[in-house]
Amino acid sequence: MEQLEKEFTEAIQQHKSTIYTVCYMFSTNEQQVADLFQECLINLWRGFASFRGESNIKTWIYRVSLNTCITAERKSKRRNDNKRLNLSINLFSDTDNDTRQIRLLQERIGCLGPFDRAIVLLWLENMSYEEIGAIVGISAKNVSVRLYRIKEQLKKMSNE
Repeated sequence: MEQLEKEFTEAIQQHKSTIYTVCYMFSTNEQQVADLFQECLINLWRGFASFRGESNIKTWIYRVSLNTCITAERKSKRRNDNKRLNLSINLFSDTDNDTRQIRLLQERIGCLGPFDRAIVLLWLENMSYEEIGAIVGISAKNVSVRLYRIKEQLKKMSNE
């Protein structure tokens, strides 16, 4: 058991920014991100002993983290009677044009469904379509199609 804990701790230390990035994509509220991060750690620990190494550990961590965040969001929506919470937090202290564009993009991505947000997050992490597909459980071709549709949807949002 001691060896398992050591391996788990090392994996988490190496990939904690990955987990945090996924959690941040599902909330900008600092406390909620911390709660999601904690829930991801619990789920990763529960599944760590059964991780067979058939995929890259980073791919597995992404998948568990995404599934945890998506599940938490679904539960939250049911508890909140399907009303979307508007959590506006000043993420940047400056107000230059680039910062405004980043905020606007983040708001638009936040309007996407959880599955599409996950695909965008992984794409923004410069992952290949094959890696994205492996994490979210679809083919690389389907990733390509989904990304095209997501981009079109984001363009429509910018024209509104």
